[in-house]
Amino acid sequence: MSGFPSPFSLPIVPRYAEVDQQGVVFNGHYLTWFDEACTGLLEALGVAYPDLMAGGYDFQVVHSDIDFVASVRWRDTVRVTAECARVGTTSFTIGFEVLTRREGTGEHVAVRGHNVYVVVSTDDWQKRPVPDALRLALERPGGR
Repeated sequence: MSGFPSPFSLPIVPRYAEVDQQGVVFNGHYLTWFDEACTGLLEALGVAYPDLMAGGYDFQVVHSDIDFVASVRWRDTVRVTAECARVGTTSFTIGFEVLTRREGTGEHVAVRGHNVYVVVSTDDWQKRPVPDALRLALERPGGR
């Protein structure tokens, strides 16, 4: 993460359907949580996803990584933080942390990860430069 004091934070309540036979959140759900946190981050920065689409832009995940540190269980108190780690010419990287707290314990990192997103045109789905409004939002404190 970039070191700014207040990354965007999305509260999550793990649902029963997200827990596997081992009693922990199934790993694939972290990617869904990352996407929700990315959308929330952009909205918090004043860049709504529907507005990007209306402007002819979309973005696609081209790389994800997830590092499991500790388990997340059903009904844990969870939040997912998101902040921009990098903005390139046609892509940007969002870093995530899944923080969990159980009764009697402090908050701790359970999962870390990153998604690399490539900006594309909604007309032909080809790469495009990161739009100026998105770049400015991601590069300011709170975004990055």
